[in-house]
Amino acid sequence: MTARRFTLPALVALGLISVAMSLSFGAVWIAPRCAWSALWPSDLGAAGCPDPQLMRTVLALRLPRLLLGICVGSGLGLSGAALQGLFRNPLVDPGLIGVSSGAALFASTLMVLGSGAMSSPPMLLAAGFLGGLIAAVSVQRLSQVRGRIMVPALILAGVAINAIAGALIGLLSYIASDAQLRSLTFWTLGSLSGATWPRVLWAGGVSLVATALILRLSSSLHVLVLGESAAAHLGIAIDSLKRQALLFSVLLVASSVALCGIIGFVGLIVPHVVRMLVGPDQRRVLPGSAILGAVLLLWADLI
Repeated sequence: MTARRFTLPALVALGLISVAMSLSFGAVWIAPRCAWSALWPSDLGAAGCPDPQLMRTVLALRLPRLLLGICVGSGLGLSGAALQGLFRNPLVDPGLIGVSSGAALFASTLMVLGSGAMSSPPMLLAAGFLGGLIAAVSVQRLSQVRGRIMVPALILAGVAINAIAGALIGLLSYIASDAQLRSLTFWTLGSLSGATWPRVLWAGGVSLVATALILRLSSSLHVLVLGESAAAHLGIAIDSLKRQALLFSVLLVASSVALCGIIGFVGLIVPHVVRMLVGPDQRRVLPGSAILGAVLLLWADLI
């Protein structure tokens, strides 16, 4: 029990190390003191960094990629933990139940059929959110039997939504132009390489708001582990909790998919690892999943 108290501070320390490594490593090695000083250009001379032009690459390329990775990784880890707590099933994952595919389908449709202006970050975010929400609600409705969500039906419904979305994305790839096909292909692979400051600002704003709102539900999600009936007797508004948790989780996933493409594995495995470290308490699992999700994605991108 005592060791679990230090788990979240240890994850924060690991996150700071990951940030330092992401700023230093790349096509060209930059000493950590120079990478840190690049955030304050007036300190470059004092730090003994002889190439100011090289230091500017930290601000122009590495810092936006780093911040986007933090937003996306923490969003995927947090949404995975919230959805697993909401459905009370450790197999639930934004990709497995079709949320990522639904968001990708609507964002791909906008990229292929829309004009250049419609492919801006806010439009992609709106399209991804709408697609992810439709997919999540569809899976929830299809998996309900007499008001209860059946796990086999949940998995099968998610597989069906993924198959339909994948087929329609394939159709969009067929009718896309050469330039659109190239962009769509790289986008569907999932990457942080398209990080720009406008994307970082949109992803950061959405992530901060949705993360704060989900963390506010952590106590209610912890009580929900006891079951819907017991949680309702303890004063939890079950329907309101479900709507809010689903809405905010979809918002996090949609922002990640719309700006970086489909990135799997993070939302599934990170909550499991955090639960092994801190136990089943959602008040620790949710923030821990956000931190570890960012760390995992930063190291995956770095490697």
